[in-house]
Amino acid sequence: MEVRRRTLAKILVGIFVVNLVVMGVGAWYSTQNVPPIPDTIQGPDGNTVVNSEQIQQGKAIFQSNGMMNHGSILGNGAYFGVDYTADTLDLKMQFMRQYYARERYDTEYDNLDPPDQAAVDQIVESDLDDSTIRGQVQYSAAETYAHQQVRETYVERYHEGARERGVPAEMISSAADARQFADFALWTAWISHTDRPGSDHSYTNGWPPAPDAGNVPTGANVIWSAISMILLVGAAGIGIWLYKSVELSEPDATSGPSIPGPGEIDLFPSQIATLWYVPVAAVLFVAQTLLGGLLAHYYIERDAFFELQEIAGIDILQLISFTAAKTFHLDLGILWIAAMWLAAGIFLASLLTGYEPPRQTTYVWVLLGALLVVTVGGFVGIWLGINGYINTDQWFWWLIGNEGLEYVEVGRVWQFGLLAGFAFWTYLVWRGFEPLLDDEPRYGLAHMIIYAGGSIGLLFTAGMLYTPQTNIVMTEFWRWWVVHMWVEGAFEFFIVAVVGVTLVSMGLLRRRSAEKAVMFEALFIMGTGVIGVSHHYWWVGQPDIWIPFGSVFSTLELIPLVLILFEALDEYTTFTEAGETFPYRWAFLFIIASGFWNFIGGGVLGFFINLPIINYFEHGTYLTVAHAHASMFGAFGFLAMGMVVYMFRISTIEERWSTCRLQWSFWLMNVGLAVMVVISVLPVGFLQLEVAFTESYAAARSLAFYNSDIIQTAFWLRIPGDVMIILGSIVFTYDVLQKMRHRGTAVDEVSRSEQPIARRVMGDEDYGLEDDD
Repeated sequence: MEVRRRTLAKILVGIFVVNLVVMGVGAWYSTQNVPPIPDTIQGPDGNTVVNSEQIQQGKAIFQSNGMMNHGSILGNGAYFGVDYTADTLDLKMQFMRQYYARERYDTEYDNLDPPDQAAVDQIVESDLDDSTIRGQVQYSAAETYAHQQVRETYVERYHEGARERGVPAEMISSAADARQFADFALWTAWISHTDRPGSDHSYTNGWPPAPDAGNVPTGANVIWSAISMILLVGAAGIGIWLYKSVELSEPDATSGPSIPGPGEIDLFPSQIATLWYVPVAAVLFVAQTLLGGLLAHYYIERDAFFELQEIAGIDILQLISFTAAKTFHLDLGILWIAAMWLAAGIFLASLLTGYEPPRQTTYVWVLLGALLVVTVGGFVGIWLGINGYINTDQWFWWLIGNEGLEYVEVGRVWQFGLLAGFAFWTYLVWRGFEPLLDDEPRYGLAHMIIYAGGSIGLLFTAGMLYTPQTNIVMTEFWRWWVVHMWVEGAFEFFIVAVVGVTLVSMGLLRRRSAEKAVMFEALFIMGTGVIGVSHHYWWVGQPDIWIPFGSVFSTLELIPLVLILFEALDEYTTFTEAGETFPYRWAFLFIIASGFWNFIGGGVLGFFINLPIINYFEHGTYLTVAHAHASMFGAFGFLAMGMVVYMFRISTIEERWSTCRLQWSFWLMNVGLAVMVVISVLPVGFLQLEVAFTESYAAARSLAFYNSDIIQTAFWLRIPGDVMIILGSIVFTYDVLQKMRHRGTAVDEVSRSEQPIARRVMGDEDYGLEDDD
């Protein structure tokens, strides 16, 4: 079946627009149905226990102190500490039982006989089920008592410190702030057990799992899980049929593709300048892996790092808490991958066109300098915020300090700086691709790179649509636009576009063939990944409508990841059957690894944990950790490294080129990631899933669970994988630094006719004008 590129382009644009319309309408609908924050919550004596201002102030304290990177709220955040929603719900029930046991039986709850405990449990569940709102909420005496006790528990934990939990002293600077943080967490617990008007389940669809509070899976969870399985089988068959049916002509491997050697390619000054992005990114990469090792060790020793305090007198918990380490670990991961992608985009533009725009080198240095300023400023702001130097008493705390939301922690001013950086990079890439943009239609390969880069910036703007005063439910709505739509939409789009460009430059794909492949796979990605973000809305207080949307589209996200892996394997077969020495083999193997981990992390694990009935119990457990590491580091990290290996293969002096260190780093990181995920992280996740199913979610995230012998053994088994990844990052960085020493020199002027890649791309005989163009 012959499908024109123009047809694919029109379908792609239509799907993207429809997706944005659906999500835009959904945003309006969600805003209208957001869980209310009561004006007041009153006790039986009419006295106010807490008001809306205190709850909102508690949210600000939660953000400014980075609490989302210690524990989680509504299941979102870090998994080291408790989930504050599940924890406060569990504590509330414990203290209510204590109250009724003392009031009715004049003894402690644990001393009661089973029938009397059951009677108390029934009263507590009845109290929780009787929450109504008409501008105010009326607490029972037991709830009032429990609320006060939870407040004091959070003062003891998060202000005074709880080293056994990995909480340093004055993590929250004052007792008053800790109480307001508890007020906010208790409000999320309130919406988790309070029925949404007109329904028979809570605002969070009965999450977290807590049978004693009446929180159990709804029927929709089971029904849509079954529908998802049916859709997967059907959609997989249709997707693979389309993939095999659409003609995407490849080079004839038997005749041997034209593969220009690195020595045949001249480099422009701007391309040499982009190489300096790589050592900066590589150093950030090493720092990230070292912090990752520290984070993993914190699960074993929550208040120490081996014998460091005894040997050197360094209190590692006070020096760099889990919260700070996790924040920097996440942000460094985004930054080093983004820096490599930025460099690759600018480098490839001139490589394919044989053209360097005026002053491009200067602009490349300006962009690098600006990114360093924003990075340093953002990190300093985060550090000052976490350590209480910039707090909610200062109106600008969230503008330059720690905004405190996972993946978007940096202050809003620095976020605008990053957005400006994305826009400037897109402009530089557009300048580099200008000859190709003029030569091809609007759906050509160079245009796809520009669209992909522009969509990254476009979706990042969603992070500007909330403030600390925004209800946490809508805050999470927009935050997931940034986090998930980057990963499942813009980043995946960028992957297929940049891989297509790279394969063209390597000689493994014709330009026309690559365009069809990119558009076809982008069609699936945009058709599933944008609306697929809604699986993050099931348990955070969003309307029920997101359950069918999230179930269907999250299931379909597996299909494009399968096709991307097929595409990578097809190209690898083309290469191996060519019978020639391929100079870019290791760059290509990094790209193949990226496709493999994308399929495993984003596809297989992503599909499993996004089934509603699984996600209900799994949400915020170590199964998500496995999915995140395989997807983020495995898919995006290996692609970034593959791009820079390709850049250095072209720019390094031929006689100084060596692959020994690359081989070591490649296998250390791949095997290390496999060991970490398969031997440690996944087993912990499955055991958590079992506890959440048989007991409660609070039990699955409790200190008792993490400190159990079997879980501690699994954490120790993670060390070999972590060590291999750290060593792999160090070897890779050392290799980058050595190759920087032996980089070639740039030429001032190059004729396009002398550039083999540009000559082939710009004069592609397979790109003649036809009715398709």
